[in-house]
Parts: sequence; C-alpha cells; structure tokens
Amino acid sequence: MEAIILIGAIVLLTLLGMRLIHRINARHDARIASHTFSDAMPGVGRRSRKHHRRVPEDRSGPADPD
Repeated sequence: MEAIILIGAIVLLTLLGMRLIHRINARHDARIASHTFSDAMPGVGRRSRKHHRRVPEDRSGPADPD
C-alpha cells in the first residue's frame, strides 16, 4: 500500500513540475514574441556618410615603379 502511495506522489509531483515548466515556457515565448529585435538602437548604425569612397576603375592593382 505504501509503495502505491509513493508511486502516486512521484507521478503527481512529476505532472505538477511538467505543468509549471510548460507555463513558464509559454510566458517566455510571449515575451519573445512581443519584443521587436529588428529595431536598431538609437544612434547605432545610423551615421550619415558625407564622403563616398570610389573604387578605382583600373582593377589590376598598383603598378610596379621599376
């Protein structure tokens, strides 16, 4: 009789633990879904470039001075 009660208590605690983990994961997923990861932070990556460097048309590389 005691073994059946022990097994029942272990199964009940396992089920309660699974339910708790499921609820925590659902809450965490909701937080992730509500957060916008694609928005850039203010001032980061938004510098305006006044001077554009041009690639030289001759792509053969620097000429030897010899």
